[in-house]
Amino acid sequence: MKRQSYSNHKRNIPLFHFVMFGLTICTLVGSIYYYLVSLNNDDNFYPSCLLLSISVILFMSFFFYRGFALRAEDRAIRAEESFRHFVLTGKQLDSRLHINQINALRYAPDDEFIFLAKEAVERQMSAEEIKKSIKRWKGDYHRV
Repeated sequence: MKRQSYSNHKRNIPLFHFVMFGLTICTLVGSIYYYLVSLNNDDNFYPSCLLLSISVILFMSFFFYRGFALRAEDRAIRAEESFRHFVLTGKQLDSRLHINQINALRYAPDDEFIFLAKEAVERQMSAEEIKKSIKRWKGDYHRV
């Protein structure tokens, strides 16, 4: 696996992010077209409504399923980084840190982590600013 850095840490799954999303959009557009055409044809109205409903459900599911997985992962990252901070300092992680900041801090090695966590709170750094401040990147190869 390629060594992670700031420039390549974002992950895209081509089959999910591009192919599945594209097919979902095509299905939704096609079902809307089929529904509009069926308004003039009573025989196809029920199947077109059913297809449109299924397409809308599929489209919404695409976003919800990804969102649910990322939220669960965010909770795990928060717990891991809180524990890491406690092990390194004997204190709890500052409650003013936002989940995006904590997600960014996970890329910092232990010797930079404590300083960056304090800086993130004091200067209200964004996740991008935190990531750019890391000198020695610690890759996260398990993120979904």
